[in-house]
Amino acid sequence: MKLKTFFIVFTTCVNCFLTDGFSQESFISGVIRDSSTHELLPGVYVRLNDSTGTSTDAGGRYKLPCEPGTHQVIFSFIGYLTMTRTVIIAPEKITVLNIDLVPSATNLGTVVVSAGKFEQKIEEVTVSMAVVKPSLVENTNATSMDEAIEQIPGVTIIDGQPNIRGGSGFSYGAGSRVLLLVDDLPMLTADANDPKWPFLPTENLSQIEVIKGASSSLYGSSALNGVINVRTAFPGAKPRTTALLYTGFYDTPKRSELKWWGNATQMTSGANFNHSQRFGRLDFVIGGSAFKDEGYRREETEGRYRLNANLRYRFKKLDGLSAGINMNIQEGKGGLFVIWQDDSSGAYLPLGGVDSATSISYYTTTRANVDPYLTYADNKGNTHKIRARYFGTNNRNDTQQESRSGLYYLGYLYQRKFNENFTWTLGADEIYSDVKSEDFYGDHQGNNIAFYTQADYKINRLVLSFGARWEHNRVDTVKSGFLPVFRTGLNYRIFKGTHFRMSYGQGIRYPSIAEKFIKTSVGGDIYVYPNDSLLPESGWSAEAGFNQVLVLGSWLGNFDIAGFWTEYQDMMEFTFGQFGNIFTDPFFGLGFKSLNIGNTQIKGIDVMLTGEGKLYGVPLSILAGYTYIDPRQLDYNEKVDTLKNSANYNVLKYRYRHMAKADVQALLFKHVAIGMSMRYYSFMESIDRIFEIRIPGVEHYRDHHHYGDWIFDARVGYEFLSRFKISFIVRNVFNHEYMGRPADMQPPRSFTLQASIKL
Repeated sequence: MKLKTFFIVFTTCVNCFLTDGFSQESFISGVIRDSSTHELLPGVYVRLNDSTGTSTDAGGRYKLPCEPGTHQVIFSFIGYLTMTRTVIIAPEKITVLNIDLVPSATNLGTVVVSAGKFEQKIEEVTVSMAVVKPSLVENTNATSMDEAIEQIPGVTIIDGQPNIRGGSGFSYGAGSRVLLLVDDLPMLTADANDPKWPFLPTENLSQIEVIKGASSSLYGSSALNGVINVRTAFPGAKPRTTALLYTGFYDTPKRSELKWWGNATQMTSGANFNHSQRFGRLDFVIGGSAFKDEGYRREETEGRYRLNANLRYRFKKLDGLSAGINMNIQEGKGGLFVIWQDDSSGAYLPLGGVDSATSISYYTTTRANVDPYLTYADNKGNTHKIRARYFGTNNRNDTQQESRSGLYYLGYLYQRKFNENFTWTLGADEIYSDVKSEDFYGDHQGNNIAFYTQADYKINRLVLSFGARWEHNRVDTVKSGFLPVFRTGLNYRIFKGTHFRMSYGQGIRYPSIAEKFIKTSVGGDIYVYPNDSLLPESGWSAEAGFNQVLVLGSWLGNFDIAGFWTEYQDMMEFTFGQFGNIFTDPFFGLGFKSLNIGNTQIKGIDVMLTGEGKLYGVPLSILAGYTYIDPRQLDYNEKVDTLKNSANYNVLKYRYRHMAKADVQALLFKHVAIGMSMRYYSFMESIDRIFEIRIPGVEHYRDHHHYGDWIFDARVGYEFLSRFKISFIVRNVFNHEYMGRPADMQPPRSFTLQASIKL
């Protein structure tokens, strides 16, 4: 479906809603706010005499029909005390009842949306979830969203590709098993199905929600390994303006011979701002950022500028109707290389040097998205959402890897809240992809259509969830039938604050256009070849876990432990082999190609501790966890696989068997904040053997660095006049030397000075 059709449907629906009639019934209506902050509260459940009910809209408003007489009206919302009011309703009149709900100190915890597309307490969802708050992004000076997400337990990002609990390995910028969403809408590129982290608005963030496990039933292809949902923020009751400036530099590496920049200083600098305000019924948000990095790797520089805006209008003539549009545009340019020169003095230099034989690619990129939407919530518990997105990218460079792509999304969601405990979701999505690239991919079109449903029911202590999805995919003329996937889960409250959960979910991922048609060099004589016969991969994940709510004074936290088991069929991975012409292609036609490698299995355990509040009078926030995985190939062939892989035993490539992470922030002496981040990755046991044979220094480096990597960051900040803050941030405090994937040396110690203001 083309974008023109999107807006015809969108406009028609607006007209239909605006021409809706009005009756002469008796009504009770009003606005609900937070008693302490006076923020409007959307999603509050309002029920009449414990039966008929509705929910407040995006502006905290509700309207409920009722018979004349005396009624009990009950107001309930996650994290707030339930409130009951007695009202007398006159015939054919509207009775106004405004309510200020009081937060509950023992109930106010983390609330998430992604698990069921409606608000739930995180301890009551049926799947493992993690949440990142905006404070972590600001405190760590994350200049790109992946830097904050990398701190989540169980999540790694290799060359921009997210990986949850070992569900993915390494592929050169193509195909993701983790679906990136921004405000519930897909934000993967149309050509490679990969995320563009710097494009995401770090300055306007409500929270980041991560689902660990197959989520295809609600979100479709690319959610096979999980979902990362970046939720942006809308204005509160008062106007709010924030601005942040920072500058920093890279320190001398641990081995001084790696410092190619001599006596010069490689700097980083940037700024971002955000302003949000309500003008009557209009919500307005505008923000932007600028970033410049001279780079710790030679010629790998980056400069980018981004501007975003969100608009939402709540109509007066029809309570519950709102319409809006979100926009984001970015321009960036810089240099990039994939493989180092060697592991000695050339670890921060490109393979081939910086002369005519260089492997550096100089690029200019433009990205933009436009997201119109319409929401209508009536007074009977029905919610309708129509949402669209255009996400366009234009990549230009000097290495014949140029491409232009457009992703067009249209989705309809219907949700019925029968009562406070039963929610039914029904929806349909369509994604159209248009890719043009003369030398890189060729020109291709794709189309994906899906229908999905999910029911969530709470019976006393038990929460049950069941979902299903039917999805059809096409790339050019190659089509799949409507393939079904299912999920189910339960959550049982054993004691107050103690929850046990189990879930099972199926998933499917279709090959990206890049995986099927890419042909390019990744440095030197190493090429990536196309595979237009790739089959979709499918799989399932199951888990059982416990969640314990922790209340220590006014500090509220969650301790979560889960055992998981995941299996994939026809798993796609980049594999080295003889794929090109032995006489005409470089290096005898040897290189990488995305192949269906067979069936795989990943099982393990995931432990996480989160919390925030005051502990012994000290404001303290914690995000910490440990993950163990056992990744194996079920079709392992020792004679063949030991020749291709660096490990001589059965283990999937590019995985960390052990991971541990922690971020702790405390506010001392009322004005001084200190924080620390830690990440541990065990040794990457298996990689493609060709990296050790063909790339200088990889085998030598791995032989001498076969232990795990501990990376520590530290920060200290001083707040004054309640609006200003100055922070000093040190990344890689001990200047530890480590690789990400092979031939990709990570940054040395760096220092950053940050200044922020909040008005």
